[in-house]
Amino acid sequence: MATSRAVPNLAFRRLRGRLSPSEFAAAVRRAAREIGEQVACDARYIGRVEAGEIRCPNYAYERVFRHMFPGLTLADLGFAAREQVRGRRATAAAAGPPPAPATRNDEESDVLRRAFMTSGTATVAAASLGLGGPAAAIPAPRTPHRVGDAEVRAVEDAVRRIRLLDDRHGAEGLYKAAAQPLRAAYALLDAGVTHRRATEARLQSGAGELAISVGWLAHDSGRHDDARSHYAEALATARVAGDPALEAHAFCNTAFLARDAGRFRESVRAAQAGLNAARSVPSARLHALLSLREAGAWAGLGDRASCEQALGRAHAHFAKGPCDADPEWMSFFGEPELEALEAQCWSALGEHGRAVRHAHRATVLQNPHFARNLALYRAQLAGDLARAGRPDEAAEEARRVLALLDGGVQSQRIRRMLETTRQVIASS
Repeated sequence: MATSRAVPNLAFRRLRGRLSPSEFAAAVRRAAREIGEQVACDARYIGRVEAGEIRCPNYAYERVFRHMFPGLTLADLGFAAREQVRGRRATAAAAGPPPAPATRNDEESDVLRRAFMTSGTATVAAASLGLGGPAAAIPAPRTPHRVGDAEVRAVEDAVRRIRLLDDRHGAEGLYKAAAQPLRAAYALLDAGVTHRRATEARLQSGAGELAISVGWLAHDSGRHDDARSHYAEALATARVAGDPALEAHAFCNTAFLARDAGRFRESVRAAQAGLNAARSVPSARLHALLSLREAGAWAGLGDRASCEQALGRAHAHFAKGPCDADPEWMSFFGEPELEALEAQCWSALGEHGRAVRHAHRATVLQNPHFARNLALYRAQLAGDLARAGRPDEAAEEARRVLALLDGGVQSQRIRRMLETTRQVIASS
């Protein structure tokens, strides 16, 4: 059987010029630090790109390359369009040769892709342009149909598309549209007919990650009960699949949601359960984020000593740097998020001046590509400034947040933060 071979990326090789792969990798890491990004780039990664093994970089690397080579597109850099690349990096090698051209057996995956591509992007357009329209329906898979790589790739691509749109626009307007691919993903799981156990494992992980992504959209839209249900669904999927990374992710988001809802004891337990699940995941950054979730929960309980201990562990893990084992969903977690989460801790403990310093650093370090996170960090800074007795500066930051909201960012959580800030200023 013939297999496809990677096509060398000659365009990227030309951009490296006379630098060795190691020297170029060092330049990539420097560029990443300039924009507050985190990438574990080394000579091996550069070699894989130039050999064509990496057809499209992840979002973090894409931002770094665009910073290094302003004005160049992914195609100019020698990469394929993201829409053409399916599946996770970690499973690309195990997925085997690419599928044959689409037949009637690929109908479900085609419908899944089309439904999310049209409903997701259309919803964003509707929010931005004042338009509207129903989302496409996704039928359940037919029992005789066997689920294969095409369906799994469609689920994984839906997860990535949600994350990309959330980065740029926020959750509102995406949640209802994203619920349809989630139902389709679990319908594929319920069909229970896969070619290989590896395919079933990928589908379980993909469906679980999709449940978390949709849960996050519900969380950020203020639908806490829906979010809790989706996170519980992801956790159950992780337990059935025996997937510790997915389990840790589900507990991480559950801890975040519980803290936002004021259920601080539950948040502590969820964060600690996530750390326990993550013991077999060799990602220091994952351990850092879970430790920050625990710190935030202890701060909510007013337990300064436990909060500081958890913060210390978070910084120690974070200082180990990124690695190839870092989950793909953690591309948002760099120094800006670290600063923002620490700011939340000090704010909850009543140290508003200290919170201002960390929140301000988060806004300075944040890459504008993450428009929603930048709006969130500025909203947090505005609240901290107001509580620190600096109402004029708080009002100015709030105006900057409103400008981002007017520019297309949609988040009920950010609006609630601004309303709280308004009330604090009014009462000062």
